[in-house]
Amino acid sequence: MKFFLFLIIVLPLSVSALEDSLRTDDKVSIVPFIVPLSLITAGAAISGSDLEKDIQSDIRDYIGNDFNCEADDYIVHIPAAEVFFFDLIGYKAKNSFFQRAKYFAVANLASQAIVQSLKLSTDKLRPNGENRESFPSSHTNIAFTNATVLYHEYKDTSSFIAYSGYVFAVSTGALRIMNNNHWTGDVLAGAGIGIFCANLVYQFEPLKDWHPFGLGENNNIYAFPEFGNDSYGLSLMIDL
Repeated sequence: MKFFLFLIIVLPLSVSALEDSLRTDDKVSIVPFIVPLSLITAGAAISGSDLEKDIQSDIRDYIGNDFNCEADDYIVHIPAAEVFFFDLIGYKAKNSFFQRAKYFAVANLASQAIVQSLKLSTDKLRPNGENRESFPSSHTNIAFTNATVLYHEYKDTSSFIAYSGYVFAVSTGALRIMNNNHWTGDVLAGAGIGIFCANLVYQFEPLKDWHPFGLGENNNIYAFPEFGNDSYGLSLMIDL
């Protein structure tokens, strides 16, 4: 448990320190890919090993084999909500709503395409024996993809907001292991793929000049959450 608390506190600060120490003025930089590639490599290296099994066994022995917390099914979505929520309440994001939505969609589609392909090709059994789609962790991947999008959008506005997504992302990954849904290697690889894809999107900015029907170019787009008794949704208003 202390290990996961350490990750929640130290990982965001370590990423920031690494970027500050190695940042260059070049358009293309390898700096944003050092951490994710390290996570992917570590995850792949221990996947299926005795070390990974020992880690899982030690964690379950420590917290109890009956431990079950479904919070990971909910907090996984918090970083995604933050990407759009904080701009609505006055904290300026780096990009307009439409530009943000494009990068958000591309990062998630690319990230999940890799994750789902690996799940099918690696055929790794989950620690709870539920199925053979363990590697890498999809929950962790989603959380870290969107935490990294959040970081890029708000790092110049508020460090607290920018790094807050990583708290929920690390917590999601930790709970996937603690709930016996994933091995440690699954979580490390899922996190690395998510960070890598989001950083790649913000490095090369795909679809930056794509403005169908003029959306996001010379107009504003507003999003309003809607809540009902048995439903919820999002309303969009375009200022043409």
